[in-house]
Amino acid sequence: MSEFSDHTLGVNRPLTRRDFLDGVALGIGALCSARPLAAQEDNYPPARTGMRGSHDGSFEALHALRDGKFWKDAGKPQKTREVYDLVVVGGGISGLSAACLYRKRAGASARILILDNHDDFGGHAKRNEFQIGGGTYLINGGTVDIDSPTPYSTEADGLLKELGIDPASLAKKYPRHRPGELGSLREGMFFDKETFGEDRLLVGMPGSRTTWADFLAGTPMPEQAKLDIRRLQEDTVDYMPGLSSAEKKDRLWRMSYKDFLLNVVKVDPSVIPFYQARTHGEFGVGIDAESALDCWGYNFAISASHRLPGFDGLNLEKGGGPHMSYTSAGYASGGSYSFHFPDGNATIARLLVRSLIPDAVPGSTVEDVITSRVDYSRLDRVGAPVRIRLSSPVVRAKHRGNPESAKTVEVTYAHAKRAFVVQARNVVLACWNMTIPYLCPDLPEKQKQALHYLVKVPLVYTRVALKNFAAHQQLGVSNISSPGMYHSEVRPEVGGPDMGTYKSARVEDGPAILNMLRTPCSPGVPARDQHRAGRAELLSTPFVTFERNIRDQLLRTLAKGGFDPARDIEAITVNRWAHGYGYEYNPLFDPEWPRGEAPHEVGRKRFGRIAIANSDSQAAAYTDAAINQAFRAVNELLS
Repeated sequence: MSEFSDHTLGVNRPLTRRDFLDGVALGIGALCSARPLAAQEDNYPPARTGMRGSHDGSFEALHALRDGKFWKDAGKPQKTREVYDLVVVGGGISGLSAACLYRKRAGASARILILDNHDDFGGHAKRNEFQIGGGTYLINGGTVDIDSPTPYSTEADGLLKELGIDPASLAKKYPRHRPGELGSLREGMFFDKETFGEDRLLVGMPGSRTTWADFLAGTPMPEQAKLDIRRLQEDTVDYMPGLSSAEKKDRLWRMSYKDFLLNVVKVDPSVIPFYQARTHGEFGVGIDAESALDCWGYNFAISASHRLPGFDGLNLEKGGGPHMSYTSAGYASGGSYSFHFPDGNATIARLLVRSLIPDAVPGSTVEDVITSRVDYSRLDRVGAPVRIRLSSPVVRAKHRGNPESAKTVEVTYAHAKRAFVVQARNVVLACWNMTIPYLCPDLPEKQKQALHYLVKVPLVYTRVALKNFAAHQQLGVSNISSPGMYHSEVRPEVGGPDMGTYKSARVEDGPAILNMLRTPCSPGVPARDQHRAGRAELLSTPFVTFERNIRDQLLRTLAKGGFDPARDIEAITVNRWAHGYGYEYNPLFDPEWPRGEAPHEVGRKRFGRIAIANSDSQAAAYTDAAINQAFRAVNELLS
């Protein structure tokens, strides 16, 4: 990070929100919204700024449970006398889907309670709302869109259709205009002095209007790196002559893409930083921890300017195969339909809640749910058949008697430093796999070990509300790759779909939301170890550290466009997902298990009246996986 003062960066502005956002745990009511930083909101969860995602208050009870400290301080749990047909642990896409599916099978009179540790529903499918210049602007706080490496199953597609979501039709009706397609704005890359020797922004990535020779001439990279990158990008070379496609694929899955570049293509080591972060957004690790074969497969899912080169001359047969990750194998075979709502897949969560508790989410269409204001007071009403109880992490799920013959399960949750018990005839654990062994210590040891195996991928979706888009317009730049910076991508959220009465930000309108990505990697060690280290880093990093890095990066990147972070930044929301993407097996580090013996398959086995549903249970970080596993879990309970 540079040596700009807090005053220059705007960190020291006299803002009422300062005490709320520096990692200091205050009451939920004290958190402020996404209005200009000195303003206060009315405690509406999607509009809160500061540290979101794994926010303060959402994980402390579970960490205390993990460390063996929770029961020492919680006291004797209070029995509520509440009895439910189904208790769902986790209010994300999988948990909400499980509740809908259970009620459809068991009848509208089924009593259902959904418990979630966050102060908002949706799990990773949350939204961020910003009020800027009199307008409301939306962006995803987590799950980005309807998309998957494989076609949606009949069950998952059917549930979407029941909610009013037809992705193919919506994509035609509400097209998304990506920033790189807006007028004269072009994608850019920022070279930072710590990684590349000096700070330099280049506008215009190689493509129809810029050649690789012209682009590379403007970079501060060493001459040998420029020569090697141009060779890599422009030459069509068979780097494995004499081998069949199958033989080449067999070699490629055994090496990282970094090793492929260094040892097969034989580029200079100074080339590696240029490509290192290309895989961050999809896999949560750099090219040192992704196989070359997976990088080849992933190329089918991304734009030409971001692809990982070196494969064109290999003449590999299209299609996924063995020794590939779920993502890469799927995209190499075609992928699914796709659609992006203005708030990402938070719209799906809102539609699921509307289905369960109609008067909590006004409206009746997929369009009007975008602008509907959720009435959180109606989520947990006494006597209602379906209740959603937020800020209530579950700390125990235990059968009353032998799991094989028990009629009910006692579910204990924490709220306001006290523990409460409800009774359930059935339970769906739609939380993270790694928490389940602590909630259910009676599980078989083999199953607990399997649940611990899948280490979720940490990542940060930072959102910065700007007063205007002037700096980007002045520079003529849209998306900016920043391979050496704290956040590896900076993308304006403009040109999104207009749905119903919602109008997305436009370049000419002034206000803008920046979408910044951070994946805390530790290159050189296995992927799961990188994820563990990244999780620890995120949970120990206070908001003010994020804020300084955000302001510093934007100033260094956009200064020549007249950007002033102290003047131009309206609000900052850091969606910290210490437990982010569901883990999918990495061929470089994970063995191949016999069918039925992979950790996600062993871990998701039904235990008495307790079933497990989450994207971890499919070892795939996608919305359709979460829905698929909800179907499986409900079927296990009601079969």
